[in-house]
Amino acid sequence: MSALASGSSGIPPTLKKAFLVNFIWINLSEVFRYFVFIMPMIRKSFPELPGIAPMNLGIFSLWGLWDLILIIATTGFVWLYQNQFGLTLKNSLSAGFLVWVAIFGILWLALFNLNLATASILSIALPLSCLELLIAAWIVFRVRTGRRQVPE
Repeated sequence: MSALASGSSGIPPTLKKAFLVNFIWINLSEVFRYFVFIMPMIRKSFPELPGIAPMNLGIFSLWGLWDLILIIATTGFVWLYQNQFGLTLKNSLSAGFLVWVAIFGILWLALFNLNLATASILSIALPLSCLELLIAAWIVFRVRTGRRQVPE
């Protein structure tokens, strides 16, 4: 009998746990970075644009969808990368960095190219988002290995 037919989702419990922990981590990190740094910086950089960086239920819901996609992409990619190249801290952080480049690197490069982000915004957004995804990758590693420190 297949895993789906028996009522099991076939998703490893450690993947579910990594997703849950990253769900909490990435949502907290995204909300903190946006409200403390990015939103005020965008409003200060573009005062001539009325309603820039608004926050209401509809927009907050869209950011929730962004976070969900980010969590699935990050956790899933790191998991698959570990499966393919080995369950090491180095591989985990490499995978986190690759996801960061693919998502945030492209996003902020495009916004900067469109003059919708300034160098000062990028100087905060890029390092903090990179740290966010490196920690998310470490979370996947930590959940899978159950170890605090791993010599490589």
